[in-house]
Amino acid sequence: MAGITRTKVARFGRIDILVNSAGNFFAGFFEELNPEQVRHQIETLLFGPMNVTRAVLPVMRKQRAGLLVAISSTAGIAGQMFCTAYAAAKFGIEGWMESLTPELAAFGIRTMLVEPGFFRTELLSNDSTTYAQPTVDDYAERTKEIVAAWKSMDGKRSGDPAKLAKALVTLVGLKEPPVRFAAGTDAVQTFEAKAKTLLAQARAHGELSASLAHDDA
Repeated sequence: MAGITRTKVARFGRIDILVNSAGNFFAGFFEELNPEQVRHQIETLLFGPMNVTRAVLPVMRKQRAGLLVAISSTAGIAGQMFCTAYAAAKFGIEGWMESLTPELAAFGIRTMLVEPGFFRTELLSNDSTTYAQPTVDDYAERTKEIVAAWKSMDGKRSGDPAKLAKALVTLVGLKEPPVRFAAGTDAVQTFEAKAKTLLAQARAHGELSASLAHDDA
């Protein structure tokens, strides 16, 4: 990876923007996803971007400028059934980038998380999606329903990748790119629903939460 980075710098002189967008999808109920599948999911979606970013950061620090863009997902904002491995990796992306942002701000390096909803990509195609092998009878009926529903969505989702690409070109050109971008109407709805849920959960046991300090504090 470091060798590739040196080659790019030698050719272009600098690296202004890094976009981490590699993806695949291991879908299924957690009990039916084997450890190797979960590990592969996290290697691709989390450790892959980390490795690429680690190689690029020395260049951006030297420049005192740069933008790190990570393609996350609404699954990194709100978990859902059949997405345990995928959501674990995307939630990891969210926490990693949030924590990286203040570490790099002093060097003029910015970050931007992009959370797409459902876009008409190849993510649900046979080449990109691996479904867990059914092994637990209790999940069998729901597995059939979910797999059939998702396969029927392939090539029919509302989001247009070309429009998202144009939107990202606009955003990265801003003097102050957003630290998060909800990509699509469904993504905005996910953000709003999660914010509402978190606020309700924070307030649900507020008195008990406030009672946990030492008495002399």
